[in-house]
Amino acid sequence: LERERHNRVATRNVRLSAIHALFRFVASRNPEYLDLVQRVLGIPFKRAPERAIDYLEREEIDSTLKAIDRTTSKGSRDYALLATMFNTGARVQEIADLRVCDLQLTKPFQVRLFGKGRKERYCPLWSQTAAVLRAFSKERSLDVPSEARVFLNHRGQPLTRFGIRYILARCLDRACQDLPNLRKKRLHPHSMRHSTAVGLLKSGADLSTISQYLGHASLTTTNRYAKVDLEMKRRAIARLKPVPTQSHTPWSRDHTILDLLESL
Repeated sequence: LERERHNRVATRNVRLSAIHALFRFVASRNPEYLDLVQRVLGIPFKRAPERAIDYLEREEIDSTLKAIDRTTSKGSRDYALLATMFNTGARVQEIADLRVCDLQLTKPFQVRLFGKGRKERYCPLWSQTAAVLRAFSKERSLDVPSEARVFLNHRGQPLTRFGIRYILARCLDRACQDLPNLRKKRLHPHSMRHSTAVGLLKSGADLSTISQYLGHASLTTTNRYAKVDLEMKRRAIARLKPVPTQSHTPWSRDHTILDLLESL
């Protein structure tokens, strides 16, 4: 794959993971092939360079939302879509599957999401997001108990993951006129999820709360957000005093050290 098709290491590992899953299934059904299965499962994954996580800062999200023309029905949908994605940190498929009956737009404002493995979780909504969704639902004449999808395309069909990706790319392209640095970032719908996680981290939320909010099965997945925010790193460095290159006082004359040694 790498030599002939010029695929990256990550693609190779994904293919190998699928092969491993197939042979684990073979082992459960045909134990006579266990020797072959063990040899295949023994093929290791290749270490790949870890790409830095790209996310949107709060001002970049605000600029992206302001660039949307909310006077049109399409613009109203796009604004409600992106505002909900940033508020909830939902996966793109969770947003695509969102139904009207999953919204609670009266206090306490919240939304029900179904994640991987149909795991159900509730995410609180800001009052501003709830107001946007109420206005959007009224514009579309949506009934609260309806099973209809919230976000539809121009043909009246539910938005797909690819449709949401296209909408985000279009909105980001408009925002780039005011924020040219956005073009340097590799952004996609999952970047909104990253943006929510970093925003929660900056606001002081602990990693366990963020993990529950995003619906992560393991806290290990959430830990990576602790090292992506450069501003937090700068503040941490600013709190540290620089280490002196050399001591100007010999230890034998430093009474602090001598007192410490005598107290031991």
